Amino acid sequence: MNTSLRALLPPTMHVLQRGWLSSNNILFLGREQTALIDSGYHTHAQQTVALAGQVLQARPLDLLLNTHLHSDHCGGNAALQQAYKCRTFIPAAEAAKVRDWDQAALGYIATGQQCDRFGYDALLQHGDEIMLGDMMWQALAAPGHDPHSLIFYCPEQRILISADALWENGFGVIFPELDGESGFAEARATLEMIAALDVAVVIPGHGRPFTDVASALTVAFSRLDYLSADPVRNAQNALKVLLKFSLLERQQLSLAEVTQFVATTPLIMSTNQRHLQRTDAELTAWLIAQLVRAGAARLDGEILFNCD
Repeated sequence: MNTSLRALLPPTMHVLQRGWLSSNNILFLGREQTALIDSGYHTHAQQTVALAGQVLQARPLDLLLNTHLHSDHCGGNAALQQAYKCRTFIPAAEAAKVRDWDQAALGYIATGQQCDRFGYDALLQHGDEIMLGDMMWQALAAPGHDPHSLIFYCPEQRILISADALWENGFGVIFPELDGESGFAEARATLEMIAALDVAVVIPGHGRPFTDVASALTVAFSRLDYLSADPVRNAQNALKVLLKFSLLERQQLSLAEVTQFVATTPLIMSTNQRHLQRTDAELTAWLIAQLVRAGAARLDGEILFNCD
C-alpha cells in the first residue's frame, strides 16, 4: 500500500494487500486485543501466518473474522487457528455448514477449490458492532456476490472494508444468479447502501485500497447494469474467473487438464448447461481464447500459463 493511503489509516490498522488468489488481510493492533479480517487461500496459508506474524511481532492473534466463506477469504483460517488459537467469527448464516463441514453447501466442491477445515467460536450478523483496533465497527449485510457476505464500516474513521461487494473497478462474480437465484437485485441494494455511507477510504477484498469512492460506485453500477441486462454475460464472466483462479493456484495447466477442469467442475458444468449450452470442447476453446486475449494467460504449445 502506498504511503499516501497508509497515512489515511489509523496506526492500529494494517492492510496486507495480496492478489487475486488470496484476499487482502486487514490486521488490527488494539490496546487490548488484535484481530484479522479474512485469511486468503489455503495454498498461501503459511504465507498468511508469516505476514501476520511480521506485523504482530510478539503479540498473539486474538480474533479472526471472515467477511464471507469463499475459499480465497477463509483458506488460511485453519493455519491461523493452529498457530494462534484465535477466536473465530463467521457470518451467522454459515454456522451449520461450517459445523458439519458441508463442502458442497459451502461451495468448495462446486468450484473445484480447496479449503482446510476450520471451526468457529462466534457468529456475526447485520447490525452487530465489534471493537477492532480500538475503533467500533459495524457489520453490514452485503448480499449479491455472496448471499451471506458481510462488510465492515467504521463511522468515526469513515473506513469501509468492502470485501467483494465493491472493488475499485467492479465487484465479485454474482454467484447466486448462476444457479437461477436472485443476486443482481441484492448486489444493487448493497451498492446503494454503500453509496449512502460516509466513506473516505475503501479497503476491498482484492486490489489496492482507494479513496475515490464515487468513481468506484459509478463503475460498479455500470458493470451491474451490463451484467443484469443479459445473465449470459455474468455466466461467461464467472467461468473465466473460475479458470483463471485455477491458473493462479497452479500457474500452468496442460490443455488436457483444462479440458478435464471444464468437464468435471460442477459449477462450470451447471452454468454451461443453464446459460451457454456449449459442448465441453467449444467451451474449453472459448475460455482459453478469452483468457489469452485478455492477457490473463499465455498458450505455449500444449501448456496454458498464468499471466499476472
